Amino acid sequence: MLLAFYVSATCAATTFRARLQDRLVDMTGSERGGVAAEYAILIALIAVVIAAGAALLGVAINDKLTKAAACVSAAPCQ
Repeated sequence: MLLAFYVSATCAATTFRARLQDRLVDMTGSERGGVAAEYAILIALIAVVIAAGAALLGVAINDKLTKAAACVSAAPCQ
C-alpha cells in the first residue's frame, strides 16, 4: 500500500514538473535561461565546497602551528 502511494506520488510529481517545464519553455521560447541557471547553481556549489575546504584547511594549519609554538615555548632555555 505504501509502495503504491509512493509510486503514484512520484509519478504525479514528475508529470507536474514536466508539464511546468513545458509551459515555461513555451512562455520563454527557449531553454537558454534554464541552462544558464544550471551553470550558476553548479558554480555556486563549487564555490561553497572550495570555501568549506579552505576553512577546514585553515583550521588544520592553525592547530599545527599552535602545537609547534607550544613545543618551542616549552623547550628549555640555554
